[in-house]
Amino acid sequence: MKIVIAGSIAFDYLMTFPGRFSDHILPDKIEDISLSFLVDNLIHRPGGIAANIAYTLALLGERPLVMATVGPDFEEHRRWLESQGVDTSAIKVIPDLFTASFFVNTDQANAQIASFYPGAMAKASDLTFKEIDPIPDMAVISPNDPQAMIEYVRECSELGIPYIYDPSQQIVRLSSEELSEGIIGAKALFSNNYEFGLIEEKTGLDLEGILKNTAFIVITRGEDGADLFTAEGPVHVPAVLPERIADPTGIGDAFRGGFLKGYLNDLPLLRCAEMGVMAATFCIEAEGPQSHSFTLDGFIERYRQNFDDSGELDRLR
Repeated sequence: MKIVIAGSIAFDYLMTFPGRFSDHILPDKIEDISLSFLVDNLIHRPGGIAANIAYTLALLGERPLVMATVGPDFEEHRRWLESQGVDTSAIKVIPDLFTASFFVNTDQANAQIASFYPGAMAKASDLTFKEIDPIPDMAVISPNDPQAMIEYVRECSELGIPYIYDPSQQIVRLSSEELSEGIIGAKALFSNNYEFGLIEEKTGLDLEGILKNTAFIVITRGEDGADLFTAEGPVHVPAVLPERIADPTGIGDAFRGGFLKGYLNDLPLLRCAEMGVMAATFCIEAEGPQSHSFTLDGFIERYRQNFDDSGELDRLR
């Protein structure tokens, strides 16, 4: 099954603060907040949500196609993704702009403060699903230039491409009507717990209302795992305890990659969600969103140390 991941590609600048942000935020001075945190280290890693999702999917044996816009500084990252099994042929270089950049500072409680520079991502609406031949079997519309996300939703509807909608960081930039349109036309909705609260507040849609139009909803909950919602009811999937916590950046993207591997291979949704939390654990044990590594056999072996799949994952080999 051919899947296209549409979304951001970026460079991640990961910093670590040796304390807790909450100890330095004065609630009665929040309107005048002005803080600077001296960090212990800085790590420069390739990232971006579309690239991160595709990376985990590729580790699991798929060859996802990424559709995104980047700057001329992307070529080393392109070679890295291709070496891991990601198809970068739908990635367009914008000559006069840098690749988008994500700056994040993580404290000792794994709380994060981040900024995002869009750069070449702002030209993502230059791309179209109509230029992909053959038309993909499925798409993921993940955070990107807001106008591009709006156009991709409409293109997928026009072309009959089922899509998973993952608006996350761009929820605040999309209007309630645009957000509702993306959700109602989707095969499924992905979000984390906080983002889902924003969706409910902004659109007026609750779980029941969304499930009238989509097949399922996945809400990730960090260390508490994930919840899967279908017309048959909710299912909770607990997190897999990591061997160590190195960096939480990209764990939600890794979850999506693991989930999609199962989904593309027609596994039950519960197995897909379990694969998602397993992939997220691999990610949190490594520094950066594209540093975890495993073979498909190694993934299945560790999965079975935590979940009972009755042999269903054997079809992935």
